[in-house]
Amino acid sequence: MYCNYMKAQLVKIGNSRGIRLPQKLLTLYRINEGDELELEERRDGILLRPGRADSMKLSFEASYREMIAEPAEHDEWSDWDSVSGDGLHA
Repeated sequence: MYCNYMKAQLVKIGNSRGIRLPQKLLTLYRINEGDELELEERRDGILLRPGRADSMKLSFEASYREMIAEPAEHDEWSDWDSVSGDGLHA
């Protein structure tokens, strides 16, 4: 089981309180401002995690942005150069 302990600071936000999370965690778990987080009360404390896995899927727009941001050298289109229209190697 992966465990990495970090400290977070409780800050006042109006009449409420909020938890200030380190940027390293936000980046690692792809948490952005406005994202929903789940809180689970446990016997030994509070578990905080990003929304459920099904809600963590990227939208079409986000998927597209990530795809076009990848360097072109990861594309393997060169393998298709020697294949003719019928799918057989030339």
